[in-house]
Amino acid sequence: MLVTTQDELSDYQITKTLGLVKGNTIRARHIGKDILAALRSMVGGEISEYTKMIAESREQALDRMIGQAQEMGADGIVCVRYTTTAVLSGSAELFVYGTAVKLDKNSIT
Repeated sequence: MLVTTQDELSDYQITKTLGLVKGNTIRARHIGKDILAALRSMVGGEISEYTKMIAESREQALDRMIGQAQEMGADGIVCVRYTTTAVLSGSAELFVYGTAVKLDKNSIT
């Protein structure tokens, strides 16, 4: 599955637009990670526990969007965007969306 934030994919022609595809996940902070993060914030630097949590959330949401596109018979997803929203104190939704498309490889003449 080809996925891009661009409106098109070089070397491919969009032959059909299949529609909107999306994926999301909501993650809550873990008390153990909060304690480590609080300690780390006192000395400065990256809070790797949260970095890892957000990276995993991004991958899970992306996988769900790709799964939806595959069910539609798509070859690619264009115009991909991510957004994050606070849901409750200590939890956030990561949402990804794009347009599922059918593609043809451009011929070199």
